[in-house]
Amino acid sequence: MAKTKKVFICSNCGASAPKWFGKCPSCGEWNTCQEDIISKATTQEEKKKVWKGGNLSKSDPRPVLLPEIEAGDVHRLVTPNEELNRVLGGGIVSGSLVLIGGQPGIGKSTLMLQVALQIPAKVLYVSGEESEQQIKMRADRLGLKSDNCFILAETNTSKILTHAQNLTPNVIVIDSIQTLASPHIESMPGSVSQVRECAGELQRFAKETNIAVFIIGHITKDGAIAGPKLLEHIVDAVLRFEGDRHYTYRILRTLKNRFGSTDEMGIYEMQAQGLREVSNPSELLLSQTEEELSGSSVAATMEGMRPMLIETQALVSTAVYGTPQRSATGFDLRRLSMLLAVLEKRCGFAFGQNDVFLNIAGGIKVDDPAIDLSIISALISSLEDVAIPEKICFAGEVGLSGEIRAVNRIDQRIQEADKLGFEKMFISKYNTKGLDMGRYDIQIVKIGKVEELYRILFE
Repeated sequence: MAKTKKVFICSNCGASAPKWFGKCPSCGEWNTCQEDIISKATTQEEKKKVWKGGNLSKSDPRPVLLPEIEAGDVHRLVTPNEELNRVLGGGIVSGSLVLIGGQPGIGKSTLMLQVALQIPAKVLYVSGEESEQQIKMRADRLGLKSDNCFILAETNTSKILTHAQNLTPNVIVIDSIQTLASPHIESMPGSVSQVRECAGELQRFAKETNIAVFIIGHITKDGAIAGPKLLEHIVDAVLRFEGDRHYTYRILRTLKNRFGSTDEMGIYEMQAQGLREVSNPSELLLSQTEEELSGSSVAATMEGMRPMLIETQALVSTAVYGTPQRSATGFDLRRLSMLLAVLEKRCGFAFGQNDVFLNIAGGIKVDDPAIDLSIISALISSLEDVAIPEKICFAGEVGLSGEIRAVNRIDQRIQEADKLGFEKMFISKYNTKGLDMGRYDIQIVKIGKVEELYRILFE
């Protein structure tokens, strides 16, 4: 009879220990210990006999030399959702396993239901969180209908895979992996061992049947995908659906992709009828006001391989309560402090007695260093209370000595600003090597120091 024993597993890295621990000895995280019950079916001697005297059948795979392998074309299912195609590298690869994570209520289930109802192929939508009637209500709200989308409310992986084997769909959507339970594991759904086992069963099924599987996953309060880290290693692609629920824009980023680039991203706008693709985000993220206001500037940034123009807003006011405040929304607060120190040390601006508030319009988060020049311009504009003229944008990284450093993909940034009708663009003078100025209608202003920016714009 099989013996049962308890093991304690870290939910962050998957390390196991025979007894409870507060701090994981492998990754050093606190309070990630979860108890699981496992069964020990065979001894080490019995396991050795399997490979020592084992025989392989004709159907078992055998080692093959790399030149002998025939390279076939990867079949991709192109969906009507262009943003999802961009993120996946051109479409859904047959037999792939894709994990989508995001905050509760951000729109993961809505996105996958829209994709399931729009794909011109047979789709099995498995929900462990909603009933068939609830999914039907959500589909009616989205205003979508499909004759190829089958709905299944089930959490048992064996029954799910049996239905999938009989139905033979092209795509399977699992909502969500934390609600599934394998009958081969005795722990509760959502535990480390259950998530690992269910993901392994789905992976084997996808590779053997050549059916693409989408898995929706929950995240922890720290923003990481819940479950063992092994889950992200098993799947072929990891997508993160992010954005503030109080804003309308959602960003689909790629963290891992075995079939495409990890630099791509998709942008959506949440509406009452579901998620709408945003083909030109620059026009939506720029200010719609006709007045020239101080503290506002436009930055040419890159989100993955896509150029975007975003508005950076700064407010500098006298500190009323003695200790100056520093607040940044959508931007790294430590980098803002660094830029303020550069302006005080190199240019002599007095920000030490002022409150500084910075906001990236649209509710998106940007970590591109090329927006440093735009942020500095907005800070000086608010401090001096002088508005930056319209149709001017910026692209440049600011160093600690006050120099304007070169940024990557400057030609794509200039093309995006030129396409949207901007008349002048400030870039680093070190960024002009190999750049053909004659092909752009926009005026390029080359600067090397922050002092030059102040002298051209505000004096």
